[in-house]
Amino acid sequence: MNAIIISAILGVAMMFVAVFFKNLKQYWPVALVAFVILLAATIADFNEVVLFTISTSNMLEFSRFSLLFNVLITLCGVVYILLNGTDIEKVGSSKAEYFALLLFIYTGIYLVTSFANLLILFIGIEIISIPLYILASSDKRNLKSNEAGLKYFLMGAFSTGVMLLGIAFIYGGIGTFALGNATVALNTVTGLNGQPYAIPAAWTVVGMMLMFASMAFKVSVAPFHFWTPDVYDGSPTVFTSFMATIVKVAVFVAFISLYHNLFKEVQYKWMQFAAICTALTLIIGNITAVFQQSVKRMLSYSSIAQAGFMMFAVLVIQKTAIQGMLLYAVAYTLASMALFAVLIRLKDYTYDGFNGLARTHPLLATVATVSILSLAGIPLTAGFFAKYYMLTAAISNGVYTWLIILAILCAAVSVYYYFRVLQAMYFKAASTEQVISSPTALQRGTLIIITILIILLGVLPNLIIDWL
Repeated sequence: MNAIIISAILGVAMMFVAVFFKNLKQYWPVALVAFVILLAATIADFNEVVLFTISTSNMLEFSRFSLLFNVLITLCGVVYILLNGTDIEKVGSSKAEYFALLLFIYTGIYLVTSFANLLILFIGIEIISIPLYILASSDKRNLKSNEAGLKYFLMGAFSTGVMLLGIAFIYGGIGTFALGNATVALNTVTGLNGQPYAIPAAWTVVGMMLMFASMAFKVSVAPFHFWTPDVYDGSPTVFTSFMATIVKVAVFVAFISLYHNLFKEVQYKWMQFAAICTALTLIIGNITAVFQQSVKRMLSYSSIAQAGFMMFAVLVIQKTAIQGMLLYAVAYTLASMALFAVLIRLKDYTYDGFNGLARTHPLLATVATVSILSLAGIPLTAGFFAKYYMLTAAISNGVYTWLIILAILCAAVSVYYYFRVLQAMYFKAASTEQVISSPTALQRGTLIIITILIILLGVLPNLIIDWL
C-alpha cells in the first residue's frame, strides 16, 4: 500500500515541479530521487513496514510474489532513469511532465500486480495505458510518433471496451467482482432453485475469453499483437524501451494472477486456446523478426517472441513457473533496456548502423553483446535460466509437449536475427562515425552494472528466486 500512495503523491509533486521550477535545466535528477523514494517504499512494503493504514475492503491483496516483483520492477525503474534521464528530456518541451507520467504509470503497475477485484484490475490497466498513449505521441515533430500515439490510443480504447464487456459477463456469471471468494467452477453454478443454471456458466466462459483477448492485447500476444510493431517503432525510442519492458512484464503478472486465481478451476476451458495463442506468438514474433532491416523494429517483433515464452507462466499453474516469471521479468527488462540504450546512441537504426561498433565504441558493443546473448537465451546469461525455468515448469507439468518443442525451435531461430547484430559489430567495418553522442560517465557505469547483473544472474539465478 505504501508504494501505491507514494507513487501517486510523487507524480503530483513532479507536476508541481514543472509548474514552479520552469527554469530548471535538468529535471531527471529530481525524478531519480522520486524513484529512489519509491524503491524505499516498495522495500518497506516487502518487509511489512506499514506507513499508511487504509482499508481497501479486500480489493487489494499483497502476496510475497507481488511485493517482491514491485521491488524488482521499481529497481528497474531507477536503472531506467539513470540510463535514459537525459534522453527523455530531449524528446520534447514537456520535460518534467514525462517523469510525472512515468510515476503515475507505476501507480497503475502496483495496482495490477496486487488486485483482488476485477474493478481494481481495470482501473490499474487504465492508469497504465492513458499515460502511455501520451508518451507514444510525445515527439510532435515526428509524424511516426503521432501515428503511433493515435494507433495505440484507438486500439487500446477498443481493448478496454472488450475488457469491460468481459468483466460484465463474468459478473453476470458469478455475481461478484472479487477474486478471493469467487473462484469459477462452472460445474457448480446453480440457479435460485438449487438446480443447474446454464446461462451464468455460458456468460462466464464468454467473459473469460473476452478478458483473455484484452489482456493478450496489452502484452502483445498473437493474434492480438498487430499494434505492437508500428507503435513501438513510431514511439520515441526512449519510451519504447519502457513500454516493451517494464510495462509488459507488469501486465503479465496481472495476466498470471487473473488466470491462476479466478479461472484456475476451469483451466481446461481456456488452456487449449492459450496454448494456440502461445504458439502463434512464438512463430509470428520470431519468423517476422528475421526479415526486419531496422533493429528497432526487430526488437519490437522480438518483444512479441519473448511474450510467447512468458505465456508459459500463464499456461502452467505451478511454483516453478512463478519463479521463472520473476527471473524472466528482470532478465528481459535489463537486457532490453541496455540494448535500447545502445540503440538510441546510433544515427542509423538498421543493422548497418552497428557496423564496426566493437572497434569504435567497445563498451557499447560489449553491453550490446551481453544483452543480445541474454535475449537469445545463451548459457551464462540471465536469459538462459529465465527460459530454462519456463520450459522446466511446462515439462514437469506435462503441458503440451509439442509447444515445448516449438519454443525450443523458435529460440534457435531467434539466434539468427540476434546474431546479425553481433556480426555487424565484430565482423564489419564502420564506414562513418555512427554514434550521435557518447554516454555520460553515469550512463557508462549503469551499463556496466547491468552487464554484470545479467552475467551474475546467469550463474546464480537464486539471488532473486530465493527471496520467494
